[in-house]
Amino acid sequence: MRLTPAQRHRMHHLALQQAALAEATNAHGHTVGTAYELQLAQLHQHRLRLKDLQSVERKVEAKRAMLPEYDAYLDGVLAARPGTQDDVLATVLVWHIDAGNYGRALQLAEYALASGMSPPDRYNRDLPTIVQDEVAEAILAGRLAGPDAVAIAAQALQLTEAADTPDQARAKLYKAAGWALLGKTGSHDVDMKTRTLKACKAALPLLQRALQLDTRTGVKKDIERLERRLAKLD
Repeated sequence: MRLTPAQRHRMHHLALQQAALAEATNAHGHTVGTAYELQLAQLHQHRLRLKDLQSVERKVEAKRAMLPEYDAYLDGVLAARPGTQDDVLATVLVWHIDAGNYGRALQLAEYALASGMSPPDRYNRDLPTIVQDEVAEAILAGRLAGPDAVAIAAQALQLTEAADTPDQARAKLYKAAGWALLGKTGSHDVDMKTRTLKACKAALPLLQRALQLDTRTGVKKDIERLERRLAKLD
């Protein structure tokens, strides 16, 4: 059910009120309150609709259409920052990544990670690992490119810097950050001569860190090409 402007306004204020209540009575527990319960019910209905779809592409399209219905609630939570576990926010965060809304996803991730939030049980990874994996995959697959890729990769690295995540996931994000700086969109793109020296200098330590974390991350050749390019400056 799509919310009217008046309903969105009410949802936003309900979220603010419930956050204040949670902070006063159960600051480190699970989110409670009318707004949260309404959004959980909405999320349940949306998940049932998604379950009926077999096409991944159609699931993504459906999520894009569903996501605005959570905005008023999420904005209220972000404004109040109660710090409680919120399965709606954690789930919708992942949906924003699926839908390609990386800026919004990382806005939610900043709050979720600071609050120590966990994804619902159906996800097999914690939130920092999800952020690292999914942002990296979007860049390496070419779905996220250009200045946006550079900014999102840098933000994802910063947000997950202190998290205890698998070396492979962190390495993949460092690789993606290096590729973003180089404007590299696939393993077939190997010519470093066309890259600016500034980009080469900035990307090299990121790719070196990726290799340090995971020798199978697939950056050895890129590092060798960059080192040859930069050695000509000496």
